[in-house]
Amino acid sequence: MTTPLCPCGRSEPYERCCGRFHAGAAAAPTAEILMRSRYSAFVRLDAGYLLRTWHPRTRPARLDLDPGTRWTGLEILDTADGSAFHSTGTVTFRASYRGGSLHERSRFERVEGAWVYVDGEFLD
Repeated sequence: MTTPLCPCGRSEPYERCCGRFHAGAAAAPTAEILMRSRYSAFVRLDAGYLLRTWHPRTRPARLDLDPGTRWTGLEILDTADGSAFHSTGTVTFRASYRGGSLHERSRFERVEGAWVYVDGEFLD
């Protein structure tokens, strides 16, 4: 039996990739990896993880995910900063779903040492 690869697009099994972040076993070490893990959380309808990794200043009170949305792929187009040496970073990506795609430049910050999503600017 083949272990399914992580939805984020990296060639690792989910459990060793984004699954460990979703389970709380580790924190994403870069803004890009947090972005990938958040995409996987959308695929898996894990609203709890999405809210936990959202900046307290911009986090919504609740998040209603549409189970009918079928995410089909993530493409990282650009990153700026967002490494262990930075306190902020941006990730530009395209997330595809059946019937369309979402093109966004997301901003991330560190809060108490952990990367969190702040907000995004829709592109295209």
